[in-house]
Amino acid sequence: MNFDLIIIGTGPGGYVAAIRASQLGMNVAVVEKENLGGICLNWGCIPTKALLKSAQVFNYVNHAEDYGIKVAKPKADFNAMIKRSRSVADGMSKGVNFLMKKNKITVIEGTGKLARGKKVVVTDAEGKKKEYTSENIIIATGGRAKELPNLPIDGKKIIGYRQAMTLAKQPKKMVVVGAGAIGVEFAHFYNSIGTEVTVVEFMDAGLLPREDKDVSKEITKIYKKAGMNILTNHAVQSVDTKGKQCKVTIKNRKNEEDVVIECDVVLSAAGVTPNTEDIGLEMLGIKTDRGLILVDDYYETNVKGIYAIGDVIPTQALAHVASAEGITCVEKIAGHHPETIDYDNIPSCTYCDPEVASVGMTEAAAKEAGYELKVGKFPFSASGKASAAGAKSGFVKVIYDAKYGELLGAHMIGANVTEMIAEMIVAKKLETTGHEILKAVHPHPTMSEAVMEATAAAYDEVIHL
Repeated sequence: MNFDLIIIGTGPGGYVAAIRASQLGMNVAVVEKENLGGICLNWGCIPTKALLKSAQVFNYVNHAEDYGIKVAKPKADFNAMIKRSRSVADGMSKGVNFLMKKNKITVIEGTGKLARGKKVVVTDAEGKKKEYTSENIIIATGGRAKELPNLPIDGKKIIGYRQAMTLAKQPKKMVVVGAGAIGVEFAHFYNSIGTEVTVVEFMDAGLLPREDKDVSKEITKIYKKAGMNILTNHAVQSVDTKGKQCKVTIKNRKNEEDVVIECDVVLSAAGVTPNTEDIGLEMLGIKTDRGLILVDDYYETNVKGIYAIGDVIPTQALAHVASAEGITCVEKIAGHHPETIDYDNIPSCTYCDPEVASVGMTEAAAKEAGYELKVGKFPFSASGKASAAGAKSGFVKVIYDAKYGELLGAHMIGANVTEMIAEMIVAKKLETTGHEILKAVHPHPTMSEAVMEATAAAYDEVIHL
């Protein structure tokens, strides 16, 4: 069969690209080996947020008396939480299936592989192969949990994020290796429902080490207060899984001393590896670098008509990035003139409690780039809405260029900041200055007032501090 466009993979890059291409009049097919929606909808963004919501509700009920409500002591039903998470994911996947039908997109089940002559060979579950042809092919095969050499994932005692969402039994003790977004979110979930959690991070900056230093310091302090054992500047040397429990040997990188921690399960959350093996790249001579596919500004590889988006290329491995790349890519294929993506204005969000969100430069990066800065910070402890909501942890930090007032970066930790960050993304996109944000009247009482207040602090005009 012949199509205008074939997309291999239906994650947030692939399925979004397919819908946009259909809107632009293309005859589109998608190839999917598992579930529509890819990792994000089935095993990543969506089901993890469902688990985190369960943890949030459990925490609320546990602290009901803080709000003047008396309830019996609640109990976390781990299996019910897992079941709800899977139900939410299944519903989202069915939603993508509906969108495929609505947009008249052909869904081909099986594993896709590039072949010469603008072809994709799809192998189904029974091993049968069928060939499809298209002038344009997009690789959107996504990524998987990175496997460290000394931490081989066996799916039982050493697990990745997929197993962490489907464990049959809640572990009493867990070691989380990696303090990026995935590790921090799972650490929060399991700690909230009573698992004893140790987080091991190779870097010395603290949890979420790629965030602004003040944010990393704050989330680390909050996690320690919540009872987690936080080991930064440490490295896992080995895991002994022979006995009933895992024995994790961890080296302190500062003094070279080893510590051994026993636990029920080890979660490897050390990052993402692109799914670029055995998809025909070598056969077509498609250029890669450390497993990532090299593309131009509109995601075309060095082979004409073959494109790549999402976690398989050297950009931020985030769902919203993949979706934006997919739309830009197909609009270019359709002969439009889309604006290229500004990768300096991509938000990063971590859905722990309190949430973390950021966009643009950290303070350290802005100084290193040679900017003279105006930096403002406003704590939620001074916010009326935060006090009323019982959510006083965290702050908003904003970074402006002192010369022109350009917004360079915004960094937030607190309740609902993953929603609040959108204001700063749009402001940065529109080249809004600090004075314009300061003079834009924000509603009271809201958490978002902290953006205005932090900006006021940067310009020595803060009222409520």
